[in-house]
Amino acid sequence: MAAPTRPFITCHVLETVSGRPAPDMHVTLSLLSPKRSNLSTPTVFTATTNSDGRVTAWQSTQEGGTVTTSELDHLVNTLKSDLKSDEQMNWSLVFATEEFYGKGKTFWPEVELKFCTSKDEKHYHVPLLLGPWSYTTYRGS
Repeated sequence: MAAPTRPFITCHVLETVSGRPAPDMHVTLSLLSPKRSNLSTPTVFTATTNSDGRVTAWQSTQEGGTVTTSELDHLVNTLKSDLKSDEQMNWSLVFATEEFYGKGKTFWPEVELKFCTSKDEKHYHVPLLLGPWSYTTYRGS
């Protein structure tokens, strides 16, 4: 049996005060640009971090039910085939940090990370090192 393929974009949240993964955090992934009017594929996806603080699959609720990571892959492949060589895809990841920590227990009600992807890359991993009063991120592997 073949191992499942990972989506084009994955993320990982580590809680820096405890030094542990941040499980059960809601995350939203949105395509910001390019906008394509002819796309029937969703451009907003949601997930919840697993017990290891990772998002390894995305879902999008669309009319008619739940759409899975394969729809994200379809969107990315469609855009990659349409992009000019100097064009990028711009994305946003929004982490529901106040929901995770509790009301009044964090300075950040949510953390939004905006980033660009290239048509030449196969995968992007975005780690978030998060505390109630600070955060940092980087492009992972």
